[in-house]
Amino acid sequence: MKRWILCLSITVLFAGLTCPMAVAQGAKAAAPVAKAAAPADPAADTCGTCHADVVKNFADNPHQRISSMHTGMETTCENCHGNGQAHMEGGGDTSKITNPKKIDAKKVDALCATCHDGTHPNFPNSPHGKANVSCISCHSVHEAKSEGLLKAPEPKLCYTCHTDTKANFAQTFHHRVDEGLIKCSDCHDPHGTTGEKNLKTVADQNAVCLKCHTENAGPWAYEHPPVKAEGCLACHTPHGSPNARLLNTAKINDLCLQCHSFTNSSAFPQAKSPVGPSHAQNANYVSCTTCHTQIHGSNASFVFFK
Repeated sequence: MKRWILCLSITVLFAGLTCPMAVAQGAKAAAPVAKAAAPADPAADTCGTCHADVVKNFADNPHQRISSMHTGMETTCENCHGNGQAHMEGGGDTSKITNPKKIDAKKVDALCATCHDGTHPNFPNSPHGKANVSCISCHSVHEAKSEGLLKAPEPKLCYTCHTDTKANFAQTFHHRVDEGLIKCSDCHDPHGTTGEKNLKTVADQNAVCLKCHTENAGPWAYEHPPVKAEGCLACHTPHGSPNARLLNTAKINDLCLQCHSFTNSSAFPQAKSPVGPSHAQNANYVSCTTCHTQIHGSNASFVFFK
């Protein structure tokens, strides 16, 4: 019995000596390995002596984060402003440093294109590029107020120039841009496309509209020719209209008769106006689409009945 108690005491004593060692070793193994500090940027350190706020905040700038993520290299002040040695030695002489705000718009675009040319190749030929609306007209590298380094969120930024469009969105029937449901850039690419008015286009010219209005996408056994030939804009005004469904005319019948009339029968031989008292076009009669309900296209009838 005494021998058993002695053995137990020795075991407990040994455990008491070894447990602290084991805990210490476990804590040492679990300690996170400190990350190597990012290499210091000598240019930023130098610029920071005068431009401390800019340099301090640039670490969170998308230019810095994305460059570090994809190339392992940081974007420095000199990537955009050029070599700053003469500027520094001249006591901050602004004539000896590149300031994008004080150079020609084309030079600003060329400067940004050194990195962004692959993503925005159409910009020089876009309406914005041709009008000398430079990159920094919309973007602010250091003081961005919105996503994408924009100076202001959409559509406020777009309205600074497109005041006529702002008025369209204030009409009774409009796409809900001001309400935040969609954005200008959902339909337009401000950096340029191969289509008119910077519209995002593909082989099917109606794809911009049909990505939301999928019920009209088809394909249809019987297609309405204007939809294919002229697109949605043949009948609808995209931004806003005083007419329901953003139609180009107040009366649906007037819109239909632009093609379906005897006057246009030579130009549209298959679009002759129906005649007879049941198809009178007076204001007190129902509109064409009361019967021709599938006007965008039909799988049942060549006259677009249900």
